[in-house]
Amino acid sequence: MRYKWMRSAILLLAVWPITAASLPSAKPEELGMSSDRLRRLDQMIQRRVDASDIAGAVTIVARKAKIVHFQAFGVRDLESKQPMTKDTIFRIASMTKPVTGLAIMMMIEEGRVRLTDPVSRYIPEFKNMKVAVAQTSASEGRGGGRGSVPQFYTIPTEREITIRDLLTHVSGLASGVISSDETRKLNRRPEENLASYIPRLGSTPLEFQPGSRWSYSPQAGFDTLGRIVEIASGMPLDQFFRERIFNPLGMEEVSFWPADDRWPRVASVYFKTADGLQKSPNPNTMSSKVYFMGSGGLMTTPADYLPFGVMLCNGGALNGKRLLSPKTVEMMTSVHAPDTLPGRPRGEGFGLSVRVINDHVASGTLLSNGTFGWSGIYGTYFFVDPKEQLVAILMAQTANREMASDFENLVEQAIVE
Repeated sequence: MRYKWMRSAILLLAVWPITAASLPSAKPEELGMSSDRLRRLDQMIQRRVDASDIAGAVTIVARKAKIVHFQAFGVRDLESKQPMTKDTIFRIASMTKPVTGLAIMMMIEEGRVRLTDPVSRYIPEFKNMKVAVAQTSASEGRGGGRGSVPQFYTIPTEREITIRDLLTHVSGLASGVISSDETRKLNRRPEENLASYIPRLGSTPLEFQPGSRWSYSPQAGFDTLGRIVEIASGMPLDQFFRERIFNPLGMEEVSFWPADDRWPRVASVYFKTADGLQKSPNPNTMSSKVYFMGSGGLMTTPADYLPFGVMLCNGGALNGKRLLSPKTVEMMTSVHAPDTLPGRPRGEGFGLSVRVINDHVASGTLLSNGTFGWSGIYGTYFFVDPKEQLVAILMAQTANREMASDFENLVEQAIVE
């Protein structure tokens, strides 16, 4: 009986369906890409490693839902010299935001949330918020030092902030010097969760009138959206992510806090100084077992994040699992905050949680118009080019904007058909 059970188990594993996290691979030439040209991508990343710009990185590229490139470079920890491996786990920081954006869009599809809803409909403390008006310049502000926070007074908002405002970073919530400084005074406690902390944000002043400009809300905006997902769905954000997004897509490695046996695979975070790369003394401030940052708390591997991008590239479905309709993906990845809005660079609009290229000539990139994606402060970046049916992910743990720009161009130049 024992032998039969073991044989059955082996046969089951042999025919187990391929999960989304292990998408099939193909030779680049089979999908209109050049192996020789993709090696230019390898060479660029290796130059960055050799120059000590980064300790290491992993890159993965898929076209038409098949992996055509998957490479690891350098080390994941300089001190121990542990080599970077394809299954290394990275802190993806703000690449969490599009996952939260997806969750909100799922709630919209179910009629639980509307883009135009005021945030106060879900969190009453956001009713009657104020806008900060600076009375002094930053150099003359509190503390008197250069770059200190200016003195300010408050005025009423012309309208309430909405779900769309938060998704597109036009809300003014913790989006600048004054509002971010006032938010820090709330002193979030380690034991607090979204339910206890987010309502307190309603007491902070906005940086500007809602919708009047674009200014990135690094944490507060998407943490608030995470709380709205909890309220609308009736489950904690980590549970919603797991049950409604990660499990259907086969994303088995992603979490807000890895299991103990996975921590040895987590890459170290470094920041570049005049004296070389220095290890971050406190790299896990975004990740938690209780406070699930919709803005930046997830940790995962490149291959495990890939199904998320491929699903969006496919119009909301992957491996027979549909998370969004094509029309909703179109709405999510359309420009809502145009490049004519103060704060946005030329050629780059902003969609519902993602940057969108609306004029690749003005933006100076090889990415097709309609390409969308986002990055993370520790050196991670992904983009989806629907026109070319292309998804590409770069994961490192040292911030480097130039490398991300080079990455997107080197991936695109490898397309030959």
